[in-house]
Amino acid sequence: MAILSDKWIRKQAQESGMIEPFVEAQRREGNISYGLSSYGYDARVADEFKIFTNVDSAVVDPKNFAANSFVDRKTDVCVIPPNSFVLARTVEYFRIPRDVLVICLGKSTYARCGIIVNVTPLEPGWEGHVTLEFSNTTPLPAKVYANEGACQFLFLKGNEPCETSYADRAGKYMGQKGVTLPKL
Repeated sequence: MAILSDKWIRKQAQESGMIEPFVEAQRREGNISYGLSSYGYDARVADEFKIFTNVDSAVVDPKNFAANSFVDRKTDVCVIPPNSFVLARTVEYFRIPRDVLVICLGKSTYARCGIIVNVTPLEPGWEGHVTLEFSNTTPLPAKVYANEGACQFLFLKGNEPCETSYADRAGKYMGQKGVTLPKL
């Protein structure tokens, strides 16, 4: 498996819409950086957030997730409560080629503030907005900035196209738009 370069990422974004909207080069301009990097793509977090709340003393159950465990906010700055988390999504919509697996890592700017970004791998053939989880590991409120860099995606090319892609097996998160809660 080889990690794919900026040239490959740019070509796929331009020719097959692998990343939309696509930002050609890393942008900073007083923001947390985003856009194309040497061997990855730094995606932005959209302004839609689901902030975890436990006002109803719910149990977090991935097989029977209570949607009322979240408060929805559309905002430029999301404040994550201490020792809590929020769900969000990328601004970018991804279409992953059949012979590529994508791994996501958090931005160091957030990690250095105790904010961890978690995303499962983007499987071959998957497409959609990526649901992001921001965990605030600190005892203080923490901010996440919409329309700025949130995480970096690394593209790994398999030795051959997979036999069965995410699209082939009609994966439950295929084509997701918006912030998507757990499904069984």
